[in-house]
Amino acid sequence: MARLLEWFIIHPAGQPPSRRSRLSSNVRPHLNLRVVFIAAFLAPTIAAAAESQCYGSVSNGRIEGSVKLPVSGANFSAYSALAATAGRTHVHSKVAAIVEASYKALAAAHPDTRYVYGETGWPSGGRFRPHRTHQNGLSIDFFVPVRDARGQSVPLPTNLSAKLGYDVEFTQEAKYGEYTIDFDALSEHLYQLDVAARAAGSGLTLVIFDTQYLPRLFATQRGAYLKEHLPFMKGKPWVRHDEHYHVDFAVPCKPNAA
Repeated sequence: MARLLEWFIIHPAGQPPSRRSRLSSNVRPHLNLRVVFIAAFLAPTIAAAAESQCYGSVSNGRIEGSVKLPVSGANFSAYSALAATAGRTHVHSKVAAIVEASYKALAAAHPDTRYVYGETGWPSGGRFRPHRTHQNGLSIDFFVPVRDARGQSVPLPTNLSAKLGYDVEFTQEAKYGEYTIDFDALSEHLYQLDVAARAAGSGLTLVIFDTQYLPRLFATQRGAYLKEHLPFMKGKPWVRHDEHYHVDFAVPCKPNAA
């Protein structure tokens, strides 16, 4: 299951995986599926007593004692319950607490706004295809909050045909079909993430979002704060970040074992 989910994100929609790609592992498929579900049920949650320990960097690291983000809450949901079951939504315990605090603040201030988070990482970290980072529990993708044709806040569609949302392409006008990026809701989320991170003695080390949209983001009520305090990537990432924004968190990690 985990391998098939990776395929849906890496490859264009509508092309079925070959038998070779499905069976390339030395472990039989039914055993892989069993391991995935066992890992999902045994995975620790945010309520875990011990704090996680990360190692290395977001692009070359691992994690011990990670926690699985909740599949849904009052104002948010995971991009895929199937992907969450497969173990693709684990983070450092401190990061999980920051994310939970930010969503609670958003629910109190803007209860009608809906948010969706995306890929985070494996329970033990390490290589997380197709991403180049997400290896030590400190990286999260958040899908952009959107409004529909009626102007209502709704979750961005993240179905399999759109590679769980990662195949969504917004226009220069920030539109995708009937959906329009809600820059006010997006900037408020980044603001609340930063506030919660600072309160936890942490911070944000990197934010990646499509540079063509940054002027509109900085024009919001929280824009001046974001421009001054958040570390946005200035260069061009290896893939376009229009349907989601990537965030790395500042948590001290031990070096990778030699």
